[in-house]
Amino acid sequence: MSARTSRGRRPGAPDTRAEVLAAARASFAEKGFRGTTIRAVGAAAGVDPALVHHYFGSKDDLFLAALEMPVDPREVLAPVVAQGPDGAGERLLRTFLSVWDDPDMQVRLLAVVRSVLTDDGGTLLKEGFIPVVVGPVLAQLVADRPDVRIPLVTSQVVGLIVMRYVIAFPPMAQMPAEDLVARVGPVLQHYLTGDLP
Repeated sequence: MSARTSRGRRPGAPDTRAEVLAAARASFAEKGFRGTTIRAVGAAAGVDPALVHHYFGSKDDLFLAALEMPVDPREVLAPVVAQGPDGAGERLLRTFLSVWDDPDMQVRLLAVVRSVLTDDGGTLLKEGFIPVVVGPVLAQLVADRPDVRIPLVTSQVVGLIVMRYVIAFPPMAQMPAEDLVARVGPVLQHYLTGDLP
């Protein structure tokens, strides 16, 4: 009995998902979010693009999986969005802090943040994480000028994460979460719904 010669791309195998993720990480790191395609990731992993969709769904979901996010920010922030824009600044910050202050989560999130901050000029943060993951969530909380409001909110949250967790600047790292919510939450609220010049 002769062995059959397989044609086309190989079907999924137990290690195929890991190979797709490795190809996606390499592509996102080299080409950024915009330069990466499902087709190219599939080709690099030696699988049909349909299999990439099967494992990960959309390019956005593949991006989050490639970053090895311990949580999906879209799901974490869904309850904040569901309650509407009133009071969203404090809820948003309280939610971020509750996730980040979890010691198990913090270690994994720090690895993600360091990788997106230190890639080629922060390309993954600028082209992927903010516009693809965070931007669409925050856009649901603003009535106008998302092109101004979302970057303002994001700059505050990213800055807080860097100061409190990445470099652990003592006053920020030691401040109780509720004090931060009381002090920074109103700033976020202003950026979300207040009058802008």
